[in-house]
Amino acid sequence: MLHKPRGYVTTMSDELDRKCVTELLTKVPERVYPIGRLDKNSEGLLLFTNDGNFANDIMHPSRHIAKTYRVTVRPDINDEQLIKLASGVEIDGKMTQECSVVVLDKQPGRVVLQMTIHEGRNRQIRKMCEAVGLEVARLKRTAIGPIKLGMLKPGEYRELKPDELRALRNAITKK
Repeated sequence: MLHKPRGYVTTMSDELDRKCVTELLTKVPERVYPIGRLDKNSEGLLLFTNDGNFANDIMHPSRHIAKTYRVTVRPDINDEQLIKLASGVEIDGKMTQECSVVVLDKQPGRVVLQMTIHEGRNRQIRKMCEAVGLEVARLKRTAIGPIKLGMLKPGEYRELKPDELRALRNAITKK
């Protein structure tokens, strides 16, 4: 697991010569691939594997693996926007599934939300917020299923512990 910092793209190599997340995995002895993506301006938990079936199981929407994000939006949020986000909004011509939205902090001009989705469409959180008139100022993935980012600092990575890997595999097979 890696704490992806902002400014890195989630790819193995980049034709535009942007910084790639794989550049951060300096001491990983084998070739691993990111499971899913976080866009260049997003940060947080990113899992890597060399097992394609495992990656597909985590990413496929039919498995309903929860992905939790800490989302800072502007300017403010009202009850109607919260309800729309939670019950589903249309993005790219298709409704999103229901999700969990919790207000963690509210200050003048900015609100911090915790959003948990079970899909994982391209830039889904950003597009959902945009669909209800909110601007995303910061986006950080804090968990994938039972795996939590915890205190891992941006740019740092570590192997999953056996019990974490077991919990993630259990989350996949239960669906």
